[in-house]
Amino acid sequence: MAGSGGQGGGAGDLQGAGPGQGTALRAPRAPLALIALLLGAYCLFALPGRCPSVARTPAPVPAPAEPLHASRRLGAPGLPVASGPGRRRFPQALIVGVKKGGTRALLEFLRLHPDVRALGSEPHFFDRCYDRGLAWYRGLMPRTLDGQITMEKTPSYFVTQEAPSRIHGMSPDTKLIVVVRNPVTRAISDYAQTLSKTPGLPSFRALAFRHGLGPVDTAWSAVRIGLYAQHLDNWLRYFPLSHFLFVSGERLVTDPAGEVGRVQDFLGLKRVVTDKHFYFNATKGFPCLKKAQGSGRPRCLGKSKGRPHPRVPEAVVQRLQAFYRPFNRKFYQMTGQDFGWD
Repeated sequence: MAGSGGQGGGAGDLQGAGPGQGTALRAPRAPLALIALLLGAYCLFALPGRCPSVARTPAPVPAPAEPLHASRRLGAPGLPVASGPGRRRFPQALIVGVKKGGTRALLEFLRLHPDVRALGSEPHFFDRCYDRGLAWYRGLMPRTLDGQITMEKTPSYFVTQEAPSRIHGMSPDTKLIVVVRNPVTRAISDYAQTLSKTPGLPSFRALAFRHGLGPVDTAWSAVRIGLYAQHLDNWLRYFPLSHFLFVSGERLVTDPAGEVGRVQDFLGLKRVVTDKHFYFNATKGFPCLKKAQGSGRPRCLGKSKGRPHPRVPEAVVQRLQAFYRPFNRKFYQMTGQDFGWD
């Protein structure tokens, strides 16, 4: 079961929230104009925006593996090469969700594999940039050789109504990876990320509930994203369950090699990324990658990963746990996996 976060990091940070502290449930009063200003700033950071500018970034050095045939060696991984080997292809696999679940960590772990080529930034094609066309989208992808897999990750796809049909239109054979996490700690992590960009935001409690401690406000994206069963219902209209792999954000912290092993199996890849590639960073509270061959030091995710969570009253956490419980149980039934959130 999840608690609130006083010391924990974000879900995308791969870190759970710690036990809740504090007892006051009354919201502080503030002038209406100030509240409106802060909510406007929150919307600026939290709601879907314009089509982003996508940069092709170099991929990390692949993990040591069996020597590749000379014809398969690549020059600068992830960079566009006009006359280089391979060709740009549509992704065969997508990490489609969820925000603050651990998607960035999973992508970085997978990019160690010599047969995975992934776009580093989030293109947001199937939610914000679809009008640019499939040719534009394919042009963003790194070049791959036969036997290599092209991937990208955009966590907002999972909660975008149009995304399943659009991805199915690109290829009905696309493999879909969803990293999920206890929806309560995920929501707190989501709020912590926004709070870091918008200091003075109303309290988590004020945003999560209508009229004080009234009904849970499912219009708030931080709450709505955690209704995994509802979102999955939409996807199953277009893809069979066999096309999905559901990764536990919690186990990605406690057993990264095991979860990444499951992903490699799902993608039909040899298990190249193993426990020898990870170590646990006690300061950040989640796994980091041991230094790659030719690299000077180990690699952890950026400073924004592992940020402290604001303290949330235990009564608020318990209310949200009770709210999510039936949705979680339905999600367990749909996926055939018990993620242990209840």
